[in-house]
Amino acid sequence: MKTNKEYRDMAYEAMSGNWGVCAAADFIYVVIAVALSSINPEDGVFQLLILIALMPRAWGVEVMFLDIIREKKYSPFEWLIEGYRNGNLWRVLGTTLLQSLYIYLWTLCLIIPGIIKNYSYIMTPFVLLDQPELKFDAAIERSMQLMKGYKWKFFCLQLSFIGWVLLSMLTLGIGFLFLIPYMQTAAAFFYEDLKAEHAEKTAIEA
Repeated sequence: MKTNKEYRDMAYEAMSGNWGVCAAADFIYVVIAVALSSINPEDGVFQLLILIALMPRAWGVEVMFLDIIREKKYSPFEWLIEGYRNGNLWRVLGTTLLQSLYIYLWTLCLIIPGIIKNYSYIMTPFVLLDQPELKFDAAIERSMQLMKGYKWKFFCLQLSFIGWVLLSMLTLGIGFLFLIPYMQTAAAFFYEDLKAEHAEKTAIEA
């Protein structure tokens, strides 16, 4: 596995020429989410339904960074609808709901176990993209396998962006349109290394 700086540098290089399209995808997603949520802001059930309906859209935005580092080119609109395409919708929606439920239940026990489980499940969106035969518990369990022994390292990678987070806050949040793609691209590189590490360990054990 690489150092945090190496992941940040790789992500920065991969984002060259893609900052605009990624910021646009994030912006479009935020505008749609805010617009829908403002329709009936006092109705908790309606807000929950909106959140659920937007889960496949959020997934499309997440996985586009894996496509970016693999040098695949799409428009921001294509990524935004990727989660609703035939074959993706129920896999993505069902798996994301299950993942959210597990994290919520673990958090009810204690905050720390909830945070730990969140890091165990954090590669699930990438797994759903790479392994279309997996869904629900199978996809979540695959993420757990990949993250076993690497949760702290990934936490430290995210923490290494703290300076950029503070700077983005000073821009009234506008900076996050660029920071989030930067962080997600680093996460995509981390995921690729996790797959390689896991494949190597599996080959050695075999």
